[in-house]
Amino acid sequence: MRFCCLGSGSEGNGLVVESGSTRILIDCGFAVSETVLRLARNGIEPESLAAVVVTHEHADHLGGVPRFAARFGLAVWLTHGTLAAANGRLRTVLSVHAFDGHDPFVIGDLALAPIPVPHDAREPVQFVFGDGARRLGLLTDLGMSTPHVVESLAGCDALVLECNHDPELLADSDYPAALKQRIAGRHGHLANDAAADLLRDIDCSRLQHVFAAHLSRQNNRPEFARAALAGALGCTPDWVGIAEQDSGFGWRDIN
Repeated sequence: MRFCCLGSGSEGNGLVVESGSTRILIDCGFAVSETVLRLARNGIEPESLAAVVVTHEHADHLGGVPRFAARFGLAVWLTHGTLAAANGRLRTVLSVHAFDGHDPFVIGDLALAPIPVPHDAREPVQFVFGDGARRLGLLTDLGMSTPHVVESLAGCDALVLECNHDPELLADSDYPAALKQRIAGRHGHLANDAAADLLRDIDCSRLQHVFAAHLSRQNNRPEFARAALAGALGCTPDWVGIAEQDSGFGWRDIN
């Protein structure tokens, strides 16, 4: 099982997960040409994807999905709430599968366990991906942890975890007050310290990879995110990876 990131942040998101003969794209917040370019950096042809799976309807996650999926004839999977919130944007996609945010499902060689999360969207989810032996957790776009989140991520072999902002940088930024409140709220985005607290709560005994993701360009710094997660894990900061907005990160194997 392996995974790579096409980019992570408010300007667009995409994660590729592969096991056996199955390769899926999680979210697509980029234009078709940009998505194709980012896939090619990792040696991926769009036609090799089995499906696009969507976490929620915000543009940095869903924005590129309709045209990309329609262009390459890919099936799209998303919750019933996200489908409703898409408001007809997927009408050109030939195969759309709606699922309940609490119900696991399978795409080829990959098992997907959705995790409902508190975020300001219709029916947002994050995921744990498994192949029967290894587990990858994806957790971004949530304002706070929950007991179900902690339980779902226990024992993951790899984790892509939101570290959206540093609270002091956000407070001092020139963002409007309402936007600051949204980002820092219970249905917004995880701060570095909140992500670190989550790591302390879950069983990380199997963890081989951890990436800080969805970092704000304006309100965070990679070194702040690394320091927070390293402090929670008791490792050196250089062990913590960063999912960059412009370049994501290359393939990582889960052994």
